[in-house]
Amino acid sequence: MSESSLRAVGWARSLPLESSVKTARDWARDHLSSLGWTDSAPDTVDAVLLTISELVTNAHVHAHSTAHLVLTWDSRCLHVTVHDASPRLPAARPPDTERTGGRGMLLVEALADTWQARPCPDGKIVHACFRPPASAAGSDH
Repeated sequence: MSESSLRAVGWARSLPLESSVKTARDWARDHLSSLGWTDSAPDTVDAVLLTISELVTNAHVHAHSTAHLVLTWDSRCLHVTVHDASPRLPAARPPDTERTGGRGMLLVEALADTWQARPCPDGKIVHACFRPPASAAGSDH
């Protein structure tokens, strides 16, 4: 492998509308545990799981779509990507005391190191990147 090669490990899961957000969190927690993060980076794990909850909920509630969840660890960033069937891009909205919801993307913005949303031919992809503390980042499973 050359110096510029990138090693990555990843997992993918489809979450139909009838599946629960807890299913997504439990599945992701198992994979984060396989990276050793539940012990070495518990705050990052919590941030990832909350972000997954928000993105899968958005796919189910706002896009009325199956959520396709992909986790990829490339030794620098854990990429959390959710695809759904709606072309409408999410945006962080200012908090409103009259609204009970609408804060999900504000949470994602606060928790992730970076995030973006982009259209694709059959909907959209929302992607968030998480960089764990240096002690956890050394794992290159």
